[in-house]
Amino acid sequence: NIPDNAKWAQNGVTVAGGNGGGSATNQLWFPHGLFVDNDQTVVIADNGNHRIIQWKNGDTTNGQVVAGGTGAGNGLHQLRYPTDVLIDKETDSLIICDYGNRRVVRWSRRSSTTQGEILIDNIDCYGLAMDEQRYLYVSDAGRNEVRRYQLGEKNGTLVAGGNGVISELNQLNEPTYLFVDRQ
Repeated sequence: NIPDNAKWAQNGVTVAGGNGGGSATNQLWFPHGLFVDNDQTVVIADNGNHRIIQWKNGDTTNGQVVAGGTGAGNGLHQLRYPTDVLIDKETDSLIICDYGNRRVVRWSRRSSTTQGEILIDNIDCYGLAMDEQRYLYVSDAGRNEVRRYQLGEKNGTLVAGGNGVISELNQLNEPTYLFVDRQ
């Protein structure tokens, strides 16, 4: 909830990366989507490093790899060009758009899990959002649509696009990131 009269600082503060592109834990390589949780931990889809990395509030020195990071691949312990990530607060897990593997995966944050679980496959996922009822919204850039999923569901319900690519109001062209507000 941002007040109507809010004013932004003119100079930002680096909270993650800032040490040039690279694969060290103080660097990012083509960062894509990010998620900030209630305690201000920042979780980032580090696309070029095929990993999800998090920075705890106040620690701007080094991040911690929390998913992937073992090189590009299609194993359940690997990611390939992740594009977005969110935290499912109810299960304390990461939900990740694993774009290069055409899947959405979940990684637990509670245990020392070193591999993910496939939630949705055969999807050119790019962006994710979750509403207050825990419906998962996923943009599919290949099918030019956005679908809503109940967790555990594989097909989902079409909520936007899906009618080809042109410029009509019921069409999308390679949708990427999305946001879901309160209903």
